[in-house]
Amino acid sequence: MKDIMQLVKERDPGEKEFHQAVQEVAESIRPVLDQNPVYRSAKIMERLVEPERVILFRVPWMDDAGEIHVNRGFRIEMNSAIGPYKGGLRFHPSVNLGILKFLAFEQVFKNALTTLPMGGGKGGSDFDPKGKSDNEVMRFCQSFMCELFRHIGADTDVPAGDIGVGAREIGYLFGMYKRLRNEFTGVLTGKSLGWGGSLIRPEATGYGCVYFAAEMLATRKQTLEGKTCLVSGSGNVAQFTIEKLLDLGAKVVTFSDSSGYIYDEAGVNRDNLAYLMQLKNVIRGRVKEYADKYPAAVYTPVAPGREDNPLWGHRADCAFPCATQNEINTVDAQHLVANGVILVAEGANMPTTPGGVDIFLEHKLLYGPGKAANAGGVSVSGLEMSQNSMRLNWSREEVDNRLRTIMASIHQTCVQAAARYGLEGNYVAGANIAGFTKVVDAMMDQGLV
Repeated sequence: MKDIMQLVKERDPGEKEFHQAVQEVAESIRPVLDQNPVYRSAKIMERLVEPERVILFRVPWMDDAGEIHVNRGFRIEMNSAIGPYKGGLRFHPSVNLGILKFLAFEQVFKNALTTLPMGGGKGGSDFDPKGKSDNEVMRFCQSFMCELFRHIGADTDVPAGDIGVGAREIGYLFGMYKRLRNEFTGVLTGKSLGWGGSLIRPEATGYGCVYFAAEMLATRKQTLEGKTCLVSGSGNVAQFTIEKLLDLGAKVVTFSDSSGYIYDEAGVNRDNLAYLMQLKNVIRGRVKEYADKYPAAVYTPVAPGREDNPLWGHRADCAFPCATQNEINTVDAQHLVANGVILVAEGANMPTTPGGVDIFLEHKLLYGPGKAANAGGVSVSGLEMSQNSMRLNWSREEVDNRLRTIMASIHQTCVQAAARYGLEGNYVAGANIAGFTKVVDAMMDQGLV
């Protein structure tokens, strides 16, 4: 494993998020490699950490004032051993090659856990849709798709949304793809319901995360009823995590955005949540405006240079990080443990640093890593692909039942994989081992390609 990490760091210097993702998997699957030396001789890890294809391109576009801008576009096609590449597009100023490689690497194992035939990929741009008009976003998406269309297809690579890419962006991207290829296929997921989208898709990541948390609690004969929960983020994942927590009787007291966070001691109710959705999805405002409307809620702005996030310093039973990578560090993890949290379910991708993960495992928290806990989104993306292929639309109840069944299956798979190698209760090891073995067995079957 030291040789693998040295290779990755030498080949990909500066890509710290990618290094972190590889390190986590490498540490978990050591016992698998020890018991299956054929994987070592086949150089499976060396092959896994190298993307099958990396696409980098320029995206020129014109704003409403007639000024020309140039952004970078990316698509990382990481692994297609068990199906076409599948993974979101992220539009955010922080996007770079290292972040997308980490996300694509995680996606490979996450997709393997879903039981659906999907490989792993990720893409996006350093374009920031915030503050842009609809016409500016449309022009950017059309320019982006003018290159991306060459590399994707319903049986090749099926992108979806991610941070900064919602139904509006998917619509503009699909429209240009359809015009360029002269075909109407399920090449993107997250589409609107009227033209190929699936019910429950917007809700899927948040709902799935809560379903996974409920499965973890059930191993200790507990439920979410009456539990106080901390949620970070206020985008799609956070909103529907909150909604499902309310459905199951939990109390949610926090949410956040990049400007700061809200602590609402009385708990977010249905009306509060409806306003939050209106604020973030329609008005595209900041969470401070929630405190302006509901004075009992306390808004705390981000303090540059502070070593911890005070959102994680409140007493609670469960935590749902749904914002972005590495938002819970070692100090935050210590605060969560000290304040009574017994469960952490990751709605975001890799939101906990390695030091934080070690603390959760040391204190035997029910800790659901992102590749398992937030696999609901890509699961319903896979169900959307199935509906597109069959030219069918399933009911909301049917899709939700399938999602709940998939999340229960992922939980059971993680539990069994961990137990098989003497790591009972370690969902990190279970998720990594289960995803790894499924992908590498397919790679071995397909030869050296």
